[in-house]
Amino acid sequence: MHRIDQIVLLARYNEWMNERICAAAATLPAPVLSHERGAFFGSIIGTLNHIVVGDTIWLKRFAAQPRGQAALEPVVALAMPVSLDQILFASLEALRAHRQWLDAIIVRWAGSLDEADLESVVRYANLKGVVSNKRFASLITHFFNHQTHHRGQLTALLHQMGAEVGVTDLLALIADEPA
Repeated sequence: MHRIDQIVLLARYNEWMNERICAAAATLPAPVLSHERGAFFGSIIGTLNHIVVGDTIWLKRFAAQPRGQAALEPVVALAMPVSLDQILFASLEALRAHRQWLDAIIVRWAGSLDEADLESVVRYANLKGVVSNKRFASLITHFFNHQTHHRGQLTALLHQMGAEVGVTDLLALIADEPA
């Protein structure tokens, strides 16, 4: 499997898992979602928001690169988050709608990439202003790994509240190959 195919698979997995997480969260009352749970970003809704914040920051960085990323044009219009714990959406319904919109963009963007994109170096500054230059392919790996890391926290928090996400393995989306 080529690197672009792997990235498309990760984008599809991201979309699939985000919907599963949101569906499980939707079975719980709003006060349960916003209750402080001692997670990195406090609550279930706080962690869901953090993933959207992280995705937005990275996608805006990717869109600003010299080679450009036309598929990310809708993200350019979004405001840049000001902190990693920013609550962009207080309600799950609004967050879920935005998440679905963002995930559709991520899937289209992943399919628009080419090998030359992956070899480029991305120059960006983090929220503290520290400038870095990193290979785009490695940043894409980080982008998807970050989401998976926090969705793992969410599945644990949801499970503790009695909401089950179900199968979470990437394996569920990998097609069987002929023997």
